[in-house]
Amino acid sequence: MASDTAARTGQTDETNRLISSQKVDGTAVYNRNGDSLGDVDHMMIDKFTGQVEYVVLSCGGFLGMGEEYSPLPWKSLTYDTNLGGYVIDADRAKLGNAPRFQSAGQPNWSDRGYTGRVDQYWGVTGV
Repeated sequence: MASDTAARTGQTDETNRLISSQKVDGTAVYNRNGDSLGDVDHMMIDKFTGQVEYVVLSCGGFLGMGEEYSPLPWKSLTYDTNLGGYVIDADRAKLGNAPRFQSAGQPNWSDRGYTGRVDQYWGVTGV
């Protein structure tokens, strides 16, 4: 199914290797056991390389209240076609202890100390 923007422009929103960012937002994130951990809220993209650096996972909350967000390094995710979502090597406890923030307390993405702690927590080398 094409996104509204892709449909209006006559463009496809997914190929074998590429996917529109609009289609990634809202995609489920699972652990290796197939348990849903949350959904992709948005991505953080390096303006100079064009590479996705982080996926911000929306987890918890109800009707937008009490929702928390966990940044996941893009390198820590794989896509599972059977699940139709991204998979991370983590259980709920690991996710619960991961760096997180609320919408009112956005992190300073320019702070390499913060992003370094996120990368270290998830076991990925510098992005």
